[in-house]
Amino acid sequence: MRFLMRVKFPNDTANDVLRDPQFGAKMHDLLDEIHAEATYFTTIDGYRGCFAVVNMNDTSEMPKVAEPFFIWMAAEIDWFPVMTPEDLGRAGSDIAAAYKKWG
Repeated sequence: MRFLMRVKFPNDTANDVLRDPQFGAKMHDLLDEIHAEATYFTTIDGYRGCFAVVNMNDTSEMPKVAEPFFIWMAAEIDWFPVMTPEDLGRAGSDIAAAYKKWG
């Protein structure tokens, strides 16, 4: 199941971590380790952050993905289950059934 992971980095912690000349390499290693399909860095509520797409077979994998961000960056994380267009296409019969019953 795909999740969009919203990761917000507190400014004080991020300032300290960004001073490390190896920051870029470490972030690259972390994103490889969690098998991020895509990652976009941005600001979130005035803080540094990113949105990453991760695919997990089971929600029990959430700590494996989130803990490095909690430990290293003192991050705040929110999870959003997401679908690709193909996933949405496979949901067509369920959508039709909901309209038949509730529409």
